[in-house]
Amino acid sequence: MKVFPGERLQEIARLTVSIRMAVSALVLTAILLTAALASLLWWRTAEATSRQLASTINEQIVAAVRKEVAAIVDEARAAHTAIRTLFLQNVLDTREADKREFVFLSQLQSQATISWVAFGWPDGSFFAAHKLGDRRLEMMEISLTDHAGERRVDEYDVVPGDIEFANRRFEPTGFHVADQAWFKTGLTADDPQWFRVTEHPTGDRPSIAFAGPIDVYQERQGVLAVIIEYTRLARFLSQLEVGRTGTAFILDSRGDLVAAPDKEADELHVARGDSELLPLAQTALAQTGSDGRNEAWRSRLTSGGAAYEVAIAPLPFPGWRLATVIPEAEFLGPVETTLRRLIVGLAIGAVLAALASAMLARSVIAAPLTRVVGEIRHVENFALEQVRRHPSRLREIASLSGAIAEMAAGLSAFRKFIPADLVRSLLRQGVDAKPGGTIQELSVMFIDIAGFTGLSERLGDRVVPLLSRYLDIASEVIVANGGTIDKFIGDAVMAFWGAPQPQADHALRCCRAALACRRAIEQSGITDDLGQPLQIRIGINSGRMLVGNIGSELRLNYTVIGDAVNVASRLEGANKSFGTHILIGEATEHLARDAIVTREIDSIAVYGREEGFSVYELIALAGDGETPGWIARYEQGLAHYRARRFAEALAEFEAVLAERGHDRPAELMRDRCRQFEDAAPDAAWQPVAALRSK
Repeated sequence: MKVFPGERLQEIARLTVSIRMAVSALVLTAILLTAALASLLWWRTAEATSRQLASTINEQIVAAVRKEVAAIVDEARAAHTAIRTLFLQNVLDTREADKREFVFLSQLQSQATISWVAFGWPDGSFFAAHKLGDRRLEMMEISLTDHAGERRVDEYDVVPGDIEFANRRFEPTGFHVADQAWFKTGLTADDPQWFRVTEHPTGDRPSIAFAGPIDVYQERQGVLAVIIEYTRLARFLSQLEVGRTGTAFILDSRGDLVAAPDKEADELHVARGDSELLPLAQTALAQTGSDGRNEAWRSRLTSGGAAYEVAIAPLPFPGWRLATVIPEAEFLGPVETTLRRLIVGLAIGAVLAALASAMLARSVIAAPLTRVVGEIRHVENFALEQVRRHPSRLREIASLSGAIAEMAAGLSAFRKFIPADLVRSLLRQGVDAKPGGTIQELSVMFIDIAGFTGLSERLGDRVVPLLSRYLDIASEVIVANGGTIDKFIGDAVMAFWGAPQPQADHALRCCRAALACRRAIEQSGITDDLGQPLQIRIGINSGRMLVGNIGSELRLNYTVIGDAVNVASRLEGANKSFGTHILIGEATEHLARDAIVTREIDSIAVYGREEGFSVYELIALAGDGETPGWIARYEQGLAHYRARRFAEALAEFEAVLAERGHDRPAELMRDRCRQFEDAAPDAAWQPVAALRSK
C-alpha cells in the first residue's frame, strides 16, 4: 500500500509535539529523573538503616526473652533441687505438714515465676502450694483417707515480708495425681525432667513442670514438681516493646501458642493476649523447617495488603521458639512519609521549572520557529513574494530563516515556468519525480485560436501581448474549474481533468471549463488586428490514457498521452470543417450527458483512424435554458441520413436552416443529402465522414 506525502505528513503531525512541549518535557524529565535517582538512593539508604534498626530491636527482644526463659528454667531447677535436698538430708520429711508448707510457700515467694510446688505420694495423696496472683497464696491437700473426694484449701494473704492465714475450706475435687503424666513418669524415673501440664486441681491451665522422684534412704517417697503456668510468660512478654504495634509470641515445636503478651495474665486470670498477628508467626515458623530449630530466621510476609518483618529464634527451652512480628510500616512509615513529602516538593518544583522552561522555549525558540514555518508555508504555496527574513537570538534559527529567504529568492525566478498547483498536487499524492505513469480514465481539452497563423504573420511580435492576455484568461478558467494545464503550444492550450487529483466528474468539469473559457474570451473584448472578436476552437475527449511523468531522467513532463488524447486534438481541428466552436467525443458526452446540452454532429473518422465515432457539439450546460427545438430536428435529420432516407433528412436540415438562418453543420448535411438524391451511394456506403487533415 502506497503512503502519500500528505498522509505521511498528517501521520507525522499526529505524532509530533511543539518545541515548547518538547523542551518542557526534557527539563521536566531531567528534573524528575534526577529526583527519582536521588529519592531512590535516599530510600535505599533509609530502608537499609530502618531494617538494621528493626534487626537491632529484634535482637534485643530475643536476648531479653532468652534471658527470661533461661531464668525461669533455672529457677524451676533451683527450687526443685533445694526442696529435693531438704528431703534427702532429712531436714524435711514428706509427711511433716508444717515444715513442708513453710518450705513450699517460701519457694513460691522467693521465685517470682513459679506458679506451683506440688508433691504426690505413691498412694495417690497430693499436696501443693499455689500462687493466686501476686497478693494471695493457697495450700491444698487431697487425701485418699481423710476427707476423701475433697480438697482442703488454706488461703493466705501476702503482706510485706510475710503471709497471713485467711481461711480454710473444703470443696469437692475430681483431680487424681496418679493420672498425671509427670507423676506416673516421675515414679519410675531416675532424674527430674520437663513435662507439659494442662490439668490442675483448680482447673485446666497450660503449664510446664519440672518433676522428678524423691528418694530417702533409697526408698521412693514420691514425686516433686515445680510448675510454671504460661500466664507468667504472657505477663513478661507484655513488658517488652516490640515497636508501637508489633508483638512477640512464644510457640512450641508444633506451632501452638505458648504465650502472647498480656499484662493482666496471672494464675487467676487466663491470658487473653491479642493474637491477630499469630497466624503470621505460625506461617513463618512453618517456613523455617528444620533451620528454625537451632538458629535465627527472618523473612518478610504480607497479610491483608500490609507487609511485616517476622523473625524466629530458638529459646533455651526444648522446642520453644520466639516469634516477633513487626509491621513494616512501623519502621518504614517515617521514611515513606518523608519520601512522599519529598516527592510532592519535587513535583511542585518540577512543574514550576517546566512552566518556566515552557515560557522561555516559547519566547526564544517556539515563536521564532513558528514564524519561520510560516515562511516555509509560503514557499510551499509558491507565494514567494510573501517570504520574509526573521531575526532571532538563536544563531541556528537566524541561519534557517536566512536560508529560507534566499531559497525563496532563487525560486521566484522560476515560478512562472513551473505549474505551482500541479507541483503541490503531485507532492500531496506522492508522485515521485521519475519516469512512470498509470492508465486512468480522464478528460482532455485542446484550445486553439481560429486563424492564428495569419494573425501572427500580420502582427509579428505584436502578437505576444494578445496571446498573453488570451492565455491568462484560458489558464484562469481552467484552474478555476479544477483542471491541470499540461502545456502551451504556440496559441494552443492543452489541459486535462481527473489527475493528479482524482475527479469523478472530470468530463463535466472539462465541459464546464470549455463553455466558461469561450464566454470569458467573448466578454474580455479581445480583438484581432482587423477589429474582429477573437474566436477560439475547443476539442474535448474522454477515455483511458496514460498519465504520469513522461520524459527522461534529466527532463520530465507531467502529461497525458494516448489515442483518446489524439482524438481530442483532432476534434479541436474538426471545428474548422464543421464551423463549430466546441466539439466533444462520444465518451465525454456519455459521461456528462445529464448535465450538458449537446447536438450530435456526425460520425467521423479523424486523420489517422479508419473507424468512425460520433462527435457532438457542446452547446450549453443543462439548466441554463430550454433545449432549442432545432437540435431535435437536426438529430432527426441525421437519423434519416444514416437510414438512407435522404429526402426526409433533407427536409429536416432545411428546416433547421430556416429556423437558425445559418448553421454550418446543417448546410454540410443538406449538401450531402442533395448529392445522394442525385446519385445514390452504393451498398458499401457508410455514414461516416473522413477528415483528411489534422
